[in-house]
Amino acid sequence: MSATLPPPRLLPSGDSAITVEFSRNIDDAANQRVLALDRTIAREPIAGVTETVPTYRSLLVHYDPVQIGFDALSGQLVALARLPVPPVTTTRRWRIPVVYGGEHGIDLEDVAKALNTTPDDIVARHVAGDYRVAMIGFTPGWSYLSGLEKSLHMSRRQNPRLLTPAGTISIGGVQTGVQCLAGPSGWHLLGRTPVRTYQLHRDPTFLLEPGDAVTFAAVDAKTFADQDRAAEAGEIVAELIAA
Repeated sequence: MSATLPPPRLLPSGDSAITVEFSRNIDDAANQRVLALDRTIAREPIAGVTETVPTYRSLLVHYDPVQIGFDALSGQLVALARLPVPPVTTTRRWRIPVVYGGEHGIDLEDVAKALNTTPDDIVARHVAGDYRVAMIGFTPGWSYLSGLEKSLHMSRRQNPRLLTPAGTISIGGVQTGVQCLAGPSGWHLLGRTPVRTYQLHRDPTFLLEPGDAVTFAAVDAKTFADQDRAAEAGEIVAELIAA
């Protein structure tokens, strides 16, 4: 990227946080700048900054106003945000097992009908994707992935469900995602994974991190059940294929 990057928008978030916004749309270029700024602050801490929270298109920076003021911090953040985005030299790559369709992916057939194809074709397209963790949010471990093939882009459900299963793999809009905990969702449910991206008493508590690469592998229901029991006991059943 060029050294003459446009400055981000800085928005006060209460009296002790700043939102550094790189775009008003979801796109990988903005997300790369978000994650680059997050890495820079982690590598070279700014006095008074207490926490950073990366999202698709912005970085939320929490700070102690006793140690640093809004204007001073804003100036530092703008300067750092306009630096060229350095290339990422190492990327963790995960292969995540998924059982598609049936009781585990109750929307798969409807998605296939909506896209004028077959469930097997939807699975093949989804498995063929090369995804990147853009952000973690909504509930612990909920991993939003960029890189969904355009032919799988779909508007979200008109009527969101109040409860969807833990481990759901779904698509919504231009994204796909890994839902760790049971919860509400307006996305289309394609399948489930036994992988716990969040497990409180496991080390690591959070498995995926923003910037990680993800691919999916289709498994049968028996494999899912076996891996689900192992994951419940704390085993990491996702395969780390590069680090």
